[in-house]
Amino acid sequence: MAPLLLQLNGERAVVLLYICQILFSTPLSLLSQAFSLSLLTLFALSVEISADDPSNPLSQFFKTRPGVTSGIMLGAMTLPGLMVSRLIQVSRLVSLHEAEVGELEYLNLQYWTASAICFAVLLFICFIFRLHHTSAGSTCSLFNRDTKFGVACMALFVGICYMSFLGKTYGGLSATLIILWVLCHGLAAVYLIQNILRTFSACFSVGEGLLVTAGFVIYFGDMLFYIASKIPGYWVSSNLVFLENGIKRDEIHIIIQGITLGLLLFPVFYRYVLKIWQCPASSSSSQDMSNHEIRRSFSFCALLAFMLAVAVPSWMQFVHDFHMHPLLWVFNFVFSEPLKRLSLCVYWVAVIYVSVIWFYNISKKSTIERILLRKYYHLMAVSIFVPALIFQPKFLDLAFGAALAVFLMLEIIRVWRIWPLGHLVHKFMNAFTDHRDSDLLIVSHFSLLLGCALPIWLSSGVTDRPLAPFAGILSLGIGDTMASMVGHKYGVIRLSKTGKKTIEGTAAGITSVLAACSVLLPLLASTGYIFTMVFLSLSLWVCVCSCL
Repeated sequence: MAPLLLQLNGERAVVLLYICQILFSTPLSLLSQAFSLSLLTLFALSVEISADDPSNPLSQFFKTRPGVTSGIMLGAMTLPGLMVSRLIQVSRLVSLHEAEVGELEYLNLQYWTASAICFAVLLFICFIFRLHHTSAGSTCSLFNRDTKFGVACMALFVGICYMSFLGKTYGGLSATLIILWVLCHGLAAVYLIQNILRTFSACFSVGEGLLVTAGFVIYFGDMLFYIASKIPGYWVSSNLVFLENGIKRDEIHIIIQGITLGLLLFPVFYRYVLKIWQCPASSSSSQDMSNHEIRRSFSFCALLAFMLAVAVPSWMQFVHDFHMHPLLWVFNFVFSEPLKRLSLCVYWVAVIYVSVIWFYNISKKSTIERILLRKYYHLMAVSIFVPALIFQPKFLDLAFGAALAVFLMLEIIRVWRIWPLGHLVHKFMNAFTDHRDSDLLIVSHFSLLLGCALPIWLSSGVTDRPLAPFAGILSLGIGDTMASMVGHKYGVIRLSKTGKKTIEGTAAGITSVLAACSVLLPLLASTGYIFTMVFLSLSLWVCVCSCL
């Protein structure tokens, strides 16, 4: 333990403080989750130290984003830490009879799934280390130690997970099936992260790839579990009936999940369509290239229309009773309060149009660094999302899903160079890229959108934290913007030797978020978003934090 702590830098110390805060808040009823989270923290820290060692073979096995650390610890601890935090919150609400036990049980399953994914990927990285040094004829004790420690942690994790489920009332058979279900997620994650880091080379660090992989696997696993729970008489439904109340969804979340998963699967189907389409085309040597691009674009649009108008809505209607086509449900929802929601749409379009045109013109003429120029988009996100979150939170949920769908479609069009928009979209998006993006994949706009949307989506159920939905908007829109600007202009002391983050920028980010909270709290109280007693307690907390 002591040698690991000696290797702490600024980023690792922040992640460790984040985990310690969670562990100190964990009740005794979640002791097994807290212990497994501690194991995962030590394992992730050990693997990251080995990965950042100059002799590590990851750079030979995966071509990661240049100029950054591996970020393995941060990537491995984000989702499990978030799940435990949510478990603490929901368990408190269950004790007050404000939440159902089924939601707590399903969230518990999601935690063990996220942890299994991270354990499996970390163990896979350890085996890469070991195989590389074995083939090179080296006997490095550091990598051998990590592998043995990883195997021991994984075995202990599986035992804790099994005992945790055995302690419930639904019997040993169900516990065995759940363990198999959880471990299958880990195997899927190991397969997926290899494909992501190899297909999108130099686009992600290992930690970022791990975080994206965990999100995809959990999201797709949730969809499969939800489908299984809707099949009458299916063996999964009968054995996991105790989770039925925990996976209830409203129409908005079903629509968001269906469209997102449909668009993520769309490139796979389109690739096969192209293979079939190009077989006869390759045999005709006199075929004009422009005609081929037009036919390729036509097949793209036809398949996309079928996916969004037929396949995805069919899945939605299977898992949820809409009583109408989901697209008609969306129109009915928007026009149920036409004045408020259409006015909000007009406001959004006006702000986005003016900001994009202005910033695009500046980016072509100004000498301002692009990373600072893009921070103005973060401020724009605050002006767009905060009013909607206060007055129309449900409509904002749907709008986030629509924006994510548009971003996914534009990125697919850009990557595949679909005529006639592919080149134009690539040229426009390239004006806002920096060293963190690549020509193959541009992810900055996804990071901003999902960073603002995920806290809102995760807080859409029962919650006793009124500021939780604003976490992404405040941290990205205000905190990250101020941290970048102050750190770029005044930053001197770096948090780590290889990174660019500074203590001055970090302090500015934290201070600006606390100042924004002090302004936001009276506004929320005046609109009835939070009650007076909650307002007073939160105001006191913000004042105390500001004085520290």
